[in-house]
Amino acid sequence: MASTGSNSAPSPAGGDGETGLEALALAKVAEAADAIAAAASAGEVVRAIHAVAALLFPVDSAAVAGTVEEPFRTQIIEAVSLSNDTRNSWRRAFYDGPAFPTMSRILLGNVALKWLRKIHASTRNEIYDSFFVKGPPTEVIQALVPALSEKKDSKEDDRTFYLNLERLLILCLLDNKGVSQIVVEFTHSNKHGNDVPNPDKTIFISRVAQLLASVPDKARLGASAALTSTSFFKHVVSQLLAGAEAATVQLTADKDANEHCALSSLFLFVGEVLSRVSRRGSTGILVAELIPRIRNHLQRCVPSDHKAISPEMIQHVSQSQFWFNMVEVMRDQHSIERLTEELLRQLASQHASDEEAYWILWTFFNQSFKRLTVMRAMFVDKFLLWKTFPLCCLRWILHYAVFECAPNSATETLMQRTPNFFGTLQSLVSIWSRKEFVQSYSVEQQAYITAAIGLCLEKLTKKELETTKDVLNSILQGVSCRLESPIDLIRKMASAVALTFSKVVDPKNPLYLDDNCCENVDWEFGILSPKKIKAPLHAVESKNKPKSRENKRNAGEKKAKAIKHDIPDTRAKIVEIKSVDHDQMSDTVMNGQFEEEECDEESMNIDASSDSSLEPYDLSDDDTDLQKKFSHLSDLAAALRKPDDPDGVENALSSAEKLVRASPDELRHNSSDLVRALVHVCCSDLAMEGEEDSAEEKRQKALVALLVTCPFESLDVLTKLLYSSSVDISQRILIIDVMTEAAQELAETKIVKTEQRHGNLITDNSPSWLVPSNRGPPGAGPWREVSEPGTLLSWSHRYEREVPSRSGQVKSGKSRKWGLGKAKDFQVEWSKNRLPLYAAAFMLPVMQGYDKRSHGVDLLNRDFVVLGKLVYMLGVCMKCMAMHPEASALAPALLDMIKSRDVSQHAEAYVRRSVLFAASCILISLHPSYVASSLIEGNQDISTGLEWIRTWALQVAEADPDTECTSMAMTCLRLHSEMALQTSRALESAGHSKTSRGLPTKLDSIIIPFGNM
Repeated sequence: MASTGSNSAPSPAGGDGETGLEALALAKVAEAADAIAAAASAGEVVRAIHAVAALLFPVDSAAVAGTVEEPFRTQIIEAVSLSNDTRNSWRRAFYDGPAFPTMSRILLGNVALKWLRKIHASTRNEIYDSFFVKGPPTEVIQALVPALSEKKDSKEDDRTFYLNLERLLILCLLDNKGVSQIVVEFTHSNKHGNDVPNPDKTIFISRVAQLLASVPDKARLGASAALTSTSFFKHVVSQLLAGAEAATVQLTADKDANEHCALSSLFLFVGEVLSRVSRRGSTGILVAELIPRIRNHLQRCVPSDHKAISPEMIQHVSQSQFWFNMVEVMRDQHSIERLTEELLRQLASQHASDEEAYWILWTFFNQSFKRLTVMRAMFVDKFLLWKTFPLCCLRWILHYAVFECAPNSATETLMQRTPNFFGTLQSLVSIWSRKEFVQSYSVEQQAYITAAIGLCLEKLTKKELETTKDVLNSILQGVSCRLESPIDLIRKMASAVALTFSKVVDPKNPLYLDDNCCENVDWEFGILSPKKIKAPLHAVESKNKPKSRENKRNAGEKKAKAIKHDIPDTRAKIVEIKSVDHDQMSDTVMNGQFEEEECDEESMNIDASSDSSLEPYDLSDDDTDLQKKFSHLSDLAAALRKPDDPDGVENALSSAEKLVRASPDELRHNSSDLVRALVHVCCSDLAMEGEEDSAEEKRQKALVALLVTCPFESLDVLTKLLYSSSVDISQRILIIDVMTEAAQELAETKIVKTEQRHGNLITDNSPSWLVPSNRGPPGAGPWREVSEPGTLLSWSHRYEREVPSRSGQVKSGKSRKWGLGKAKDFQVEWSKNRLPLYAAAFMLPVMQGYDKRSHGVDLLNRDFVVLGKLVYMLGVCMKCMAMHPEASALAPALLDMIKSRDVSQHAEAYVRRSVLFAASCILISLHPSYVASSLIEGNQDISTGLEWIRTWALQVAEADPDTECTSMAMTCLRLHSEMALQTSRALESAGHSKTSRGLPTKLDSIIIPFGNM
């Protein structure tokens, strides 16, 4: 037991000044350590801790003594009580010297593990917690946080140790506002200094900030929810901002204080903590605390008799000094960028007004934006050229960093431009005009920069435009290269910029490149809203044929409708093939013609017998009555070759599909000639303005009908015309489109057969023929209808009922079944897929010569739209003959084509999307048993081709700039993994069934991609 001499405290004057008192404090700690180490009861531990605590804090000794037994109760009560000044001297010596680190290790180690649970809660709060709660938070945090990394001998000791540590951290930093105390401590410690903090002080402040920010990282997995990053950083940032703002106001009002030195220490600590919080991924928490505080501050800056805010109003408020310096003192540029980006996004999600967002940015960044080049580069370069924000954020960035004026302000009204404005506009349009930018940047990034250019052009005048260098040429070049794109959204960007630019040049004559253009351009383009800017885009291409008259006149876009990758959310299917019902059409073609003729004759008879026929009537020509009705294909082809007779050509187009689907005997002999005539007919010359689409649609339907009814002859002509120099790009696109539609129709043909029954099957007096008789053994259950097994809907009817067992029968009763044969009235029979028969004729000829460059043909470069549509058509063919033997035979040839670097690594995203689509179609078209047999037999073409699909799709998913390509690549990888799984099952079944034939020891592997990701 320790000596009772410890009850008397030496005088502070007994040592050699402050150093001597630190030595005395350390001696007191040593006495307490010896007493605790030798203690046999909790009372002795309480007395030893109390002996040190009474020197530092005003302790309620009577309350502490009441929780222990004698003789420790008397020793605690008889302890010497010190004055406040003496205790303050002891406290400074205790925490500034080595005494507190030593005492904290004793309290956190031996006392916490062995005795703390035996000490009364009130005593623990009075003498144990006081060492941490009432001490300087900068010293306390250096004692508690590093201890989170310590390990104890047993799991039970670990749990006890960490629970106590976490309790003390929550008590000191959160409940007792420890962060606010740290702010006050750093402020007052330098309040009367002579200069900025010395290097040692700077290191100390950084260390405290580092320890504070590392608490959530060091806390154990099952720690209190208050120590998770979300909750902990929320409290820390809240205390930090409130304390720093209050300290700034106090220092500004104190005339005697060294404001610069104190603010330097304060801002250094604030900047270090905010940077580390942002670095640890909690920028959102930080910004969520910043926004309401800065809003309240701006409201304080505006007098009640003013509606608008000005820079002078903000500068005259004392708290503004803190907000002006907050971003600059962070010093970590990466953290500043993350904070600014999150600030913009949260303001957008909260629907902040343009004026409010501008003044928030001005308050945060105005001081550093003027002085630091890196801050200007962040806004003008990174936030305009490299990042993608919602449209409202883009407006705020432009107003603050480019226009340099508040929205709806007098400066904006006067159209005063800064030199930075013209330099930024020149930089934007120079990048936007490059073809490489269209090819290699994501659609979202292109829309973002396009919107930035458009918003800048809206502020420009014609006189200012004339003073800029190369802006006109860059805009024209950018519009031109975008109009060549098959992606509808890219063309829409070109139309928007062209319209805005034309208003600058000649406001009275705006240029509309698209019929869908509005006077007020929507710069969001459907993808720059706050909700959609973060989500992956699943459909950025046009899903309808272009309706624009201007696009129709452009040869490169006449048929450049975007590929329809109709992919549902589950991405299980690559394309949704629509069911085409041509049966009713084919069954009623000839009847329809006869009915029309009969109607005409009947109407003539009515007119002849009517009295009104004697009345005068208009004798002008009726074009409908004068139209020639074609009954022979040869006449139809001849009419299509008469460009000087547009009415005859239009009439021939209207009759072509019906006549072809009627399948006359002459079809096989005249199909080739008719195909050539339809391909070369010029619909734009014969149709009225605005009705070109109708004529194009008739021509396309007629060609599809020819391909379906007479495939070989029609394909022979079309495949030769595809690479012929006698057709242009629009005709090549037409050929591929009709081949795609014909392949889908051949794959989904149905035949309706009608079979009539003769004689009465039932009479009115006969029992119901549909339901079986109710006769049966006693106790039999009622009949109930059940579905045909294996089908969702059946023409047959099955009924079942339960029959009771006979007396003495042990086995369970059986069900008796009664049913009818399948009804044959109006039975629908699906024919077999007809496409596999013609698949080789569809695919093989067009896969030869695609990479050859000749006069008028350049698929790999200039005519990339044709290449993309060609690959898409080949993918559709594979999809339509899935699981057929022909798919296995044609897949290697298609794999060889898409594996070509010129195709798979094409610069245009349109082509890469088509290749991904075709690769996915190959994966779903190959039967797993065929893939398994190819591996067993050592077929290298299939194994290497499938492995190439996996590796290439993985590269696209990781690095392709186009969002749709990455999404389709992930779908392709998933289909590959499903195919690999089915193939592995087929290999296992082959190994079990073919015991007489051993499998090769080394098989080519098909890797399941998600196993390596």
